[in-house]
Amino acid sequence: MCKSRRRDDSYSSTEWSEAFTLSGSILNKPTVTLQPSWTQIYSGETVTVRCEIQGGEGAQWTYEWRAAKLNTPPTSNEYRIIRATESDSGGYSCRGRRDYFFSEWSDIITLTVSYKPKAKLRADNTAVPVGGSVTLTCSVNPSSSSGWKYYWYRDEKSSEALTTQDAVFHSNGQISVSQEGLYRCRGGRGNPVYYTEDSQSVRIGKTVTASNRPVVTLYPNWSEIYRGETITVRCEIHGGDTEWDYEWETNSRIKAPNQNEYRIRSASSSNSGNYRCKGRMKSSQHKTTEWSDSVTLTVSDNKPRPVLTVSPSWLSPGASVTLNCEVEHPSAGWSFYWYKAVPDLSEKSSSYELLPDGSGTAQDSYIIHGQTHTAGYVCRAGRGDPEYHTDHSQPKFVWSAGQFDSL
Repeated sequence: MCKSRRRDDSYSSTEWSEAFTLSGSILNKPTVTLQPSWTQIYSGETVTVRCEIQGGEGAQWTYEWRAAKLNTPPTSNEYRIIRATESDSGGYSCRGRRDYFFSEWSDIITLTVSYKPKAKLRADNTAVPVGGSVTLTCSVNPSSSSGWKYYWYRDEKSSEALTTQDAVFHSNGQISVSQEGLYRCRGGRGNPVYYTEDSQSVRIGKTVTASNRPVVTLYPNWSEIYRGETITVRCEIHGGDTEWDYEWETNSRIKAPNQNEYRIRSASSSNSGNYRCKGRMKSSQHKTTEWSDSVTLTVSDNKPRPVLTVSPSWLSPGASVTLNCEVEHPSAGWSFYWYKAVPDLSEKSSSYELLPDGSGTAQDSYIIHGQTHTAGYVCRAGRGDPEYHTDHSQPKFVWSAGQFDSL
């Protein structure tokens, strides 16, 4: 605070007016800022700590600093740290002084200086697919540190960074490359540019296409299946004793695992789509097969109901009757089950009794010999392991001049 003086001391009226004006600015609290505005910096970087007093731009301030590092604190509003070290870490605050008048101390801003970081390089694949590219990602930890640009290099001896002629540059430290080689990266920021340590190198090779071409098969071999059925999609690579890793590509909503077989239990329409696969040699990850042809799998969410026909529907006593059972939207693999409808008059419904030798016939027809009474019949179909069953058909009746057959 100012020393006590009488009014008639050497200050003129103008100086006293300035002093009282200045005393009003005591309330203006300074702010400490960093340029660049990174509270996390690294050993060797340059940073400027600045004291700013809003509303005091016209005053001739002298500045005071508080920091454990500052053995001889500067009196200007900027403190430039060149080639920072860990000893520069800590809290910084400042205040302004003019003659005998002082501002408040600013809030403390904390600066953290860490060891020089090492960039991290990650590749989504180590082999460039035929006609494709590999994506490389460079990052600096911690991820909260900001302001980085990334520089890319190919081969150990090269000191020239890659350009747009060598790679496709994306945001977020990513590039796509199609040339084989040994890649590395580093981060840089600031002016002058401060560089991280180089990342570990990653070797990217060319994919070599094997002569074996896989084939996708369905087991059982039904291109259309129904909700709840079980089916296996299989990738087969013939020739030699090579061990393979498998890769699937499908536009279905449920993705296939990277194995040679994908067993779908209780299928749904989400499994519908085109499936193709390729193999990658376990002994040489750069050697792959071509993609197989696609196989289309269609899963219907509607449970099928077969249609039963009888011939003749009117008969003479003792004649034979032929039942035919047809599955809607016919597809392979069905066995057929044949039943007589037994009426339950109290319940106004029917129960079903399996006809003799009427369980799981391969034929879609069934002959009843010596029919003498009016009777109703139904059928249903089943297939697969475990067996999947359709709904029962609607009952069909064979009419006879005799009584209704309740047996």
